Amino acid sequence: MFSGSFVALVTPFKKGEIDEGTLRRLVDFHLKSETAGLVPCGSTGEAATLKPEEYLRVIRIVAEEAAGRIPVVPGVGSNATWKTVEAVREVGRLKVDGMLVIVPYYNKPTQEGQKLHFGEVAKAAKAPVIVYNIPGRTGVNMKPETLAALAKKHKNIIGVKEASGDLDQVSDLLNLVDDRFCVLSGDDSLTLPMLALGAQGVISVAANVAPREMSRMCRAYLGGRVQEARGLHRRLLPLMRSLFVETNPIPVKAALGMLKLCAPELRLPLTPLAAAHRLRVTEVLKDLGLF
Repeated sequence: MFSGSFVALVTPFKKGEIDEGTLRRLVDFHLKSETAGLVPCGSTGEAATLKPEEYLRVIRIVAEEAAGRIPVVPGVGSNATWKTVEAVREVGRLKVDGMLVIVPYYNKPTQEGQKLHFGEVAKAAKAPVIVYNIPGRTGVNMKPETLAALAKKHKNIIGVKEASGDLDQVSDLLNLVDDRFCVLSGDDSLTLPMLALGAQGVISVAANVAPREMSRMCRAYLGGRVQEARGLHRRLLPLMRSLFVETNPIPVKAALGMLKLCAPELRLPLTPLAAAHRLRVTEVLKDLGLF
């Protein structure tokens, strides 16, 4: 279930409110583009700026529109264990196929604290749990030994979105877990190297803009067509880089606005893409034939 290109889905806004019509059209766009799965309400989905009722509404809309055709794995979690457990229980009442649960941020828990936190999450979760390790956002790294211990003790902790940017760490992790554990790239540009190490796919920002191409790259590599996957990686690399010239999701929202797929509207403290960066994104989209 959890392999290939999953999209870290943006949340479209219109005049400060959730743009439900556009959100449904984006889900349909991904269904037609062979995206393997949908991840609403993560960092790219601006979950941190959503009101509680908006957060649940976005997940409901995505699940309704997907209608079981591809997995829906919403982002969940905070820096308080009780709050994360509460959210896990609420989201578990919706029709989702898994949960992407972020390592607690800001308060920098120890490895033991992370184990205890995810132990409580595992006990509360009815859907499979994918740990989201992104030290650049959380301020703390979950070590491979910690993740492997959690996977061994809690059978519903079935994978990780690994965004440490450290391929040695990915290798160490894959040496510690069995084949049932799913490793997904959290960095678009490292997807192909991680697939080569044994990862099963990616939760992708670039897939918002080029879903078919990201899906093809993953399918090509996993299907043994290595040269095809390499060619797609090289073609997509300028896009992957351009979407991080400013804080995600500022550039990807701008790109979607250029493609008329979604208004580039963001919520503060995020601001519109700078003019110089906008020019770079435009050029990349033109070079890819998307614009």
